[in-house]
This record gives sequence, structure tokens and C-alpha cells, in this order.
Amino acid sequence: MSENTVAALFNLKGQRALITGASKGLGLSCAELLADAGAEVVLVGRGAQDLDKAVTSIVARGGKAGAVICDVTKTDQVAEMITGLPDIHILVNNAGTNIPEPFAAVTEEHYDTIFNINVRAAFFVAQGIAAQMIKRGLKGSIINMSSQMGHVGSVNRTVYCASKHALEGLTKAMALDLAAHGIRVNTVAPTFIETPMTASMLDKPEFKSFVLDRIPLGHMGAMKDVAAAVLYLSAPASALVTGTSLKVDGGWTAQ
Repeated sequence: MSENTVAALFNLKGQRALITGASKGLGLSCAELLADAGAEVVLVGRGAQDLDKAVTSIVARGGKAGAVICDVTKTDQVAEMITGLPDIHILVNNAGTNIPEPFAAVTEEHYDTIFNINVRAAFFVAQGIAAQMIKRGLKGSIINMSSQMGHVGSVNRTVYCASKHALEGLTKAMALDLAAHGIRVNTVAPTFIETPMTASMLDKPEFKSFVLDRIPLGHMGAMKDVAAAVLYLSAPASALVTGTSLKVDGGWTAQ
């Protein structure tokens, strides 16, 4: 198989991918597609039952998968997890959260919750995995799950926007620090995606209309759209891509 064939450009055989927040929703969708492309996937989450179901699902469709229980906001747990890992070639920093509310209502607790998961956890998971890659002489790809809100602002999302803008800046700086080691770092920045987590918001006609009115392509995003972007940034097809953001937003940020 030539290295320039479509199959080769998206072939992840021999690669191992770690995905945080992977027991369900967007993280699981990414893990499934990476496994379909040949990668062995390691799913990270806090709930053993959900992780077991996710691993069983991937194995049932012919993939290779395992799981690690870890709260990525706890640096001691992250360090312990990384110490016990085999070689990791791909990191998908997917764990994240949001608490939509007016700027004037934001509490220190909510601020800290969002930044601890969206920025601090992403930083230290990536730092640990990158250190492992460098020590073992591995080239690879780190993908930070950002958002279109890392490029624009929106009502009731001051802290979330701040955290995702921070993640975009972190990604650019990481890409420069790690380029010499052959480690690429990028973000995927989705618009509103139909997931179990967003279902309650999108079930409200007024909010759904607000979203669709701002997406020029006229339809909501699906989890497979984001997973496909993650696959591209994980694969040989994106060998020259680093320090950038792949927006999966239907044109939201182009306006």
C-alpha cells in the first residue's frame, strides 16, 4: 500500500490513542472512529460502568480498546495513570464542561470548575503525555477539544469562552515547544453538536432556533463530524498540520 493512498493517509495501525472524557458522547464517538482506523484506544473517564460499556462496544465492532479510571482534574491521579501507560502516540484531550449563566451570576466555584477541567486538566494531561512521548522518542499528535467559543464570544458563556480562548493559546504555544520532537498539537473547534449532554438545551425551540440561525450551513453538527476532524488530525494525512484550529462549525465563526 503506497503511503499516498487514501487508506494509508488515514491508517492508524500500530498507533495507540488516549481519549479523555471517553465513556460516552463525543469522546466515545472519537474513540470509536480512531479504533475503526486501526488504533488501539485507551478510554479515560470517572465511571467504571460507562467505561466498561464503551470498551465492550468498541471490541464488539472489531476494535482494540482498554480503559483507565481517572479524574483528570486530580494531578496525582493523572501522574499515576501516565506512569502505568504503554506508548501513547495520540492524545485527544476531550474532557470538558460548561455552566451557561449570565456574567454577573458567575461564582468562584463555577469559574474554578470550568477552568480546572477545560484548561488545567488539559494542560497537565498533555504535559504528562508529551513528556512520555519525548522520553520514549515517539512522534505523535495531541488534539485539544476546543470550541467555536474559543474564537468568538456568546451570551451566558463568559467563563466557557475564556477557557476555550485559553486552550487555543495554549495549543499554539505547545505546538512550538513540541515541534522539534515531532509532536503536533492542534485543536478541534466544534459548533453546537447533538449529544446526550446538549439534548436538554437543543430541545428548547427558542434556543435551537438561536443556534441554527447562526450556522450558515443550516444544520446542527453531529458527533461523527467532530470525530472525523479528530481522525484527520491524528492521521498521516495531517503530517504538516500543527498549531492550528480545525473549526467544525458550519460557518458560524466566518460571519
